[in-house]
Amino acid sequence: MKVSIRLLEENPELRPGVDLLRTLVYPEHPESYDVGWHSSVWSWLETHPLGGEMRRWVAATEDGEVVGHLAAVPQYYRISGERVVAYTPADYQALPGYGFHAFSLMRRFFRYAENCVSVDQVEEAMAVEMKLGAESAGKLQYAAKVLDVSQLPRLPKAARPALWLPSRALRTVDYALGRAFGGDLEVVEIETFDESFDVFFEKVAAEVPCVPEKDAAFLRWRYGPGSPHERTTVLGVRGAEGLLGYAVLRVTQEGDNGYLLDLTTLPGRRDAARALLRETVRRFQGAGVYIVRYRFNESSTSPALGDLRRMGFFFREGRRHSLLMKFEDRGLHKTANDTANWSYSAGDGEMTFWVR
Repeated sequence: MKVSIRLLEENPELRPGVDLLRTLVYPEHPESYDVGWHSSVWSWLETHPLGGEMRRWVAATEDGEVVGHLAAVPQYYRISGERVVAYTPADYQALPGYGFHAFSLMRRFFRYAENCVSVDQVEEAMAVEMKLGAESAGKLQYAAKVLDVSQLPRLPKAARPALWLPSRALRTVDYALGRAFGGDLEVVEIETFDESFDVFFEKVAAEVPCVPEKDAAFLRWRYGPGSPHERTTVLGVRGAEGLLGYAVLRVTQEGDNGYLLDLTTLPGRRDAARALLRETVRRFQGAGVYIVRYRFNESSTSPALGDLRRMGFFFREGRRHSLLMKFEDRGLHKTANDTANWSYSAGDGEMTFWVR
């Protein structure tokens, strides 16, 4: 049966088919059946200042059956001091047997998007992006910290009560580490993203060649009212120079996973990163999560890997995501095509938009 690529914006009658496609592709994921949740995420994405430039393509048969989907989500970046718009391929999926049309969807994406920034782990998707011109700048780090081993999902239920004491001992060790970690900098909870975040971002962008543009307006959109992650906790550290760094914490709807969506400091402020990391662990312990997950690019604005290890985080090589990009300007592309030039956290891109 003939399949064509159509813009969803021009064919709204195909929306139910997109919702059904998700459940067909990911039947084992309960969240794939939550149509309301996914609709709310798309509605939120449309409120971005660049929301009018977002595009969603579907591969559909003559009978209107949706067999594939891909969106182009725009975002501002600062590359070598220049403000540019780059697009992320989002919600890329296709039914088995429609691989050719999945390729056509991505080809449509690259015809539309001059610049692309993508973070992905799915080998098949990355292969298509790279075939069409994207390059891998490197991999993000994936760090995790277990706070309560008795809740590890892979363990038999009968074994978990026996691990309660080790979990309690682990909390004691974390407390002892935290007292000597991060110096005397005070970490406070921040209620609003004020103008100090604009000043902070400009200081970061002046020293780091490649950054998503995260001024106060963006952060309010990303984590404020109306965002799927408005129920986050934002921590901050201030000093004589103003805002030294901040962290964004998210507990999943089920209450068992904690995500460190962002931890950014002024370049070189390792003391601020340590203080924020210390308070992050304490907050997640208080929330009762069993594991903390953190994906980020190691840089002068992130915690050092050694500090994460000292706080009990371990690293999972097999779970690292690749940072892919393609910029039309070859000078910008050369600068962006190296993770050493980037400050980037999980909350900066599409991979965490769908975390409930």
